[in-house]
Amino acid sequence: MLKGQVISNIVSTRKQPALVGSKFLEVRLIENNQMTDKFIIAVDSVGAGIGEIVLITTGSSARLALHNTESPTDAVVVGIVD
Repeated sequence: MLKGQVISNIVSTRKQPALVGSKFLEVRLIENNQMTDKFIIAVDSVGAGIGEIVLITTGSSARLALHNTESPTDAVVVGIVD
C-alpha cells in the first residue's frame, strides 16, 4: 500500500467503458514521511479531495477495491488518513 497527498483531479472525457463514472486523482507519493518527486494517477473510491493524505492500493487488489475484477485499474484510493 502507498501513501500520498492528492494534488489534483484528472479529467478524462474519453475512457474505457468500465471506468465511466470514475473519478481520477493525481497523487504525490510520500515515503518515510517525506514528499517525493513521484506521482501516481489513481481511481477514487472514498471521496477524497485535493490536499488530503490518502492510502492507495495497487495491482490486482485495486480491481478488487472497485468490486469490478474486469476494470483495467492499477491504482485505487482506498482510505483517507485522519
